[in-house]
Amino acid sequence: MTRNNYAPYITISREEWANKSDEPMEHLIKDLDKLHGLNEPLTKEEVTQIYVPLSRLLNLYVTAAQELHATTNTFLGSRVTKVPYIIGIAGSVAVGKSTTARVLQRLLAAWPNHPRVALVTTDGFLYPNRVLEQRGIMNRKGFPESYDIRRLVQFLANLKSGKEKVAAPLYSHLEYDVLANEMQWVESPDIVIVEGVNVLQVRPRPQGSPEPSIFVSDFFDFSIFVDAEDKDLEKWYIERFKSLRTTAFSNPESYFHRYAHLTDQESEEIARKIWNEINKPNLVQNILPTRFRASLILEKGNHHFVQSLKLRKT
Repeated sequence: MTRNNYAPYITISREEWANKSDEPMEHLIKDLDKLHGLNEPLTKEEVTQIYVPLSRLLNLYVTAAQELHATTNTFLGSRVTKVPYIIGIAGSVAVGKSTTARVLQRLLAAWPNHPRVALVTTDGFLYPNRVLEQRGIMNRKGFPESYDIRRLVQFLANLKSGKEKVAAPLYSHLEYDVLANEMQWVESPDIVIVEGVNVLQVRPRPQGSPEPSIFVSDFFDFSIFVDAEDKDLEKWYIERFKSLRTTAFSNPESYFHRYAHLTDQESEEIARKIWNEINKPNLVQNILPTRFRASLILEKGNHHFVQSLKLRKT
């Protein structure tokens, strides 16, 4: 699938981007094995050349937002409740969104003016399996209709209204389901990173509805789309699936334990089938069309590292 250039963006090479920050953040570039996902390489060079400059840019944006908030208080002569700066991260399954989110959380929390950085994934806002089964869309998990969008929008609205403590539901990849009695509490955050495949999705207002449409992305101050070619995404997904046989799938409690004893060939066949029947259609129909709604596009090469970036003109 062709990724064409788009006029509202400035295209920046990896080399040019790497020169945008000389911040001394070496002390933060440790324990990289705890930040990257399965089969998603993360090196010191990737962090220093891509993510440190990105954290600097975001720090400038957050600082400007904080200054604007202070200006509003001065103008009104009263204290307006501080609201968090919200960053959305979108992209395909297997592209490395979670790694990007975790690295940015680590780096952004190191800046002195916004140390409280929360990370929330939209997996928790999926409908429980029993609901998906009742609606006959269990095989469309991850598609827009599989999410409780109303609940996700309310969560973000609560954050943007300045509530000090807001709860988000949690998801278990082991159980492959939303955890009924567990929540993630987000308390007085300076920044909230929201990561999920369809966070930039827009859906038309139902015909005849008197209420305006509200989208998840309406609450974002900045958004990132992690991009890669289709053939690379498919390869990475298959590689990850095969690796899971000896990791998560080997746990008897895993929803996918039945795949633990597959051969390499069987694993590849099943993974390719899942990709072609579920993940690729979701990518083509729902995820990829939202790419140009992002503030920044990280363009990955077949090595899983960012090779260029597109930054929206402001």
